[in-house]
Amino acid sequence: MARLSLPRSPLQHRRRAIVKTLCYRAVMVTITVVVAWAVVGDVSDAVNIGVVANVVKTATYYVYERLWDRISWGVVEAA
Repeated sequence: MARLSLPRSPLQHRRRAIVKTLCYRAVMVTITVVVAWAVVGDVSDAVNIGVVANVVKTATYYVYERLWDRISWGVVEAA
């Protein structure tokens, strides 16, 4: 399987993108679990829904951010 190589943003390191992603997703996992619990009424099912949904969303968000790093529109180069 070929490895996808994305260039680094001129203003954001890959590590920063990962940390931002994980912090954001931690908040989103909590929200998803609480809403799922309110809907399904079972904590175990709610946690399963929250974990699965957010693993997929975390990967999607990271790839989305890295793809946007390839677009120069709206980016100001550091002096």
